[in-house]
Amino acid sequence: MSILIKLGHEISFSIPESTQVLTMLRLHPSRLASVRQEERGGTVPLLPMHEFSDLYGNRCGRLIAPPGLLTLTHEAVVEDSGEPDRQNLEARQVPLQDLPDDVFHFLLPSRYCEVDSELTSVAYDLFGQTGMGWERVVAICHFVHHHIAFDYMQARGNRTALEVYREGKGVCRDYTHLAITFCRLMNIPARYCTGYLGDIGIPARPPGDFSAWFEVYLGGEWYVFDARNNIPRIGRVLMGRGRDAADVALTTIFSLNELVTFRVWTEVISKENFSLL
Repeated sequence: MSILIKLGHEISFSIPESTQVLTMLRLHPSRLASVRQEERGGTVPLLPMHEFSDLYGNRCGRLIAPPGLLTLTHEAVVEDSGEPDRQNLEARQVPLQDLPDDVFHFLLPSRYCEVDSELTSVAYDLFGQTGMGWERVVAICHFVHHHIAFDYMQARGNRTALEVYREGKGVCRDYTHLAITFCRLMNIPARYCTGYLGDIGIPARPPGDFSAWFEVYLGGEWYVFDARNNIPRIGRVLMGRGRDAADVALTTIFSLNELVTFRVWTEVISKENFSLL
């Protein structure tokens, strides 16, 4: 049975001088058909924003922020299937020569996913004997999930997959970068995803962040995997896709700035209550 998810965020920055700001804080085009309450939000102070699509089809915005406090807000209600991530244990790797041109790109190295490093031999030692397809991606997720100790205090914006492997600590983006890199090294196209993910169907954890996961191309389709949580989850709401986190930065501010407020929420609401909104 489908469910309704109310989601949103409020993010504020202190900015000392007028500067350009890029945002990627809207829902991904693939989720627009599921929106049941129109996306609302904007900026405080109210500023004109130019909207455009980037190379990966993500919805982006550009604005000029004056000195002072800039607050970015967003809220929407979406309908979700209420089902966990789709599984297909029979999905197989697609031979390299049969990969579509627009998919091959997700085998190449990117800013945070070095497929030209010492991880090459590590990947083949760990996963070279696994089944070529779903089984291999599951094995990669299991390894990454247990290799990394999750710790918000260890978040670092410039940590690459190789550094994640060496340090064995990080946050959801680090799990995702290492898993993507292992997949690419095993000739499985993989792309980075970011969006909302609440605690639907599992014991609650402290709220207050977005989440990262990834998609792999198997059997001619893209499937969701999540090395951080390592179980199928309910209620993912996609915001952006790219090669890695560098392609889907939620905000980019071209000057010094300080994060002042960061609130993110996702909650299931009843359809009866929604009808009263």
